[in-house]
Amino acid sequence: MSDRGISLERLLNEHGRMLVRLAATRLDSTADAEDAVQDVFCKVVANRLVFRDEEHAKAWLVRAVINRATDLRRRAARRNVPFDEAAELINGADDLACEVERNEMLEVLRSLPEAYASVLHLHYYEGYTAREIGALLGIPAATVGTRLARGRQRLARILKEDR
Repeated sequence: MSDRGISLERLLNEHGRMLVRLAATRLDSTADAEDAVQDVFCKVVANRLVFRDEEHAKAWLVRAVINRATDLRRRAARRNVPFDEAAELINGADDLACEVERNEMLEVLRSLPEAYASVLHLHYYEGYTAREIGALLGIPAATVGTRLARGRQRLARILKEDR
């Protein structure tokens, strides 16, 4: 929504699916993930936000979606509302075994603190580098690297306990 040509439609088309998948790392249903993304785009419209450029818009949207998804999860936890499965958000599940494995991994990812879950998702599911994640989240790349390492350690510990 900038005078320089960044339209909401373009942002939604280019980043919408990634933002929904990102929200799904904190939420358990497709509908909740889509609601989080929609809430963020509504905020952009209501507040007439102007972004410097495409990267600024993308970074702001990523941070806002993570924050909104976390708020929705907290609210749902207080109400003790059960969530639906979010298997359809994981791309590439060709067979049942692969789908089950991906669902289990998503559940484990959801159990991690947000700082670790967000960087792990952006790195492994979306393919961003530590430098790119740092730019999106407004943190140093070294911090991203530390969070990736610690997140992987926590994932390994949880997965080892489950076996």
